[in-house]
Amino acid sequence: MSNIYRSNILKSQKRAFTEGTVLFDEDLWLFFEIDADEETELEFYINHEIRLFKEDTWVTGVLLENGVIATPYERIRMEDGDKIQIKKNILFSLENLIEDISDDAFHQFISTLNNLNYSLYDCIFCHNHLVFLSSQKMKQGVNFITFDNGDEVCAVQHHFTYYKKKRDRFEFTLSTGKRIVIENFIP
Repeated sequence: MSNIYRSNILKSQKRAFTEGTVLFDEDLWLFFEIDADEETELEFYINHEIRLFKEDTWVTGVLLENGVIATPYERIRMEDGDKIQIKKNILFSLENLIEDISDDAFHQFISTLNNLNYSLYDCIFCHNHLVFLSSQKMKQGVNFITFDNGDEVCAVQHHFTYYKKKRDRFEFTLSTGKRIVIENFIP
């Protein structure tokens, strides 16, 4: 599995963007998220991937200063009241974790997570114990990950043993009581 394959999987994840509208008020650009009660200064999202809804289509680019979006073809200045989507970040600890697991474990983990109607962007907590074991020959422990898709919560325990063989076991427990266990073993 290539990095391009992993990248495409990450790009196809649901809820990767936060949607809202922009307001220009007293020389300040503000972002009003649809599901939030307060505004955020748009300056906080400079250099983030952003989508602007123009002429019944989403235009993708990178947010620059002063309400300007750079696309591959042009620079567009946002207007007061424009509808936008801002790309969310994956938690740093989760990003490190998915880089460290094998391609098979990555595929099984993401597939199961998506089949349960969760996205990597739904992660609200990740304790990556692998980070603390980088200098050890034998790596063994548990990572704890929590996802919230807005309807339910899913807690994942990732049990791992990496020595001469690699073993990954993911235990998914939903707030509804549903449980799924998957295991990946590489000799």
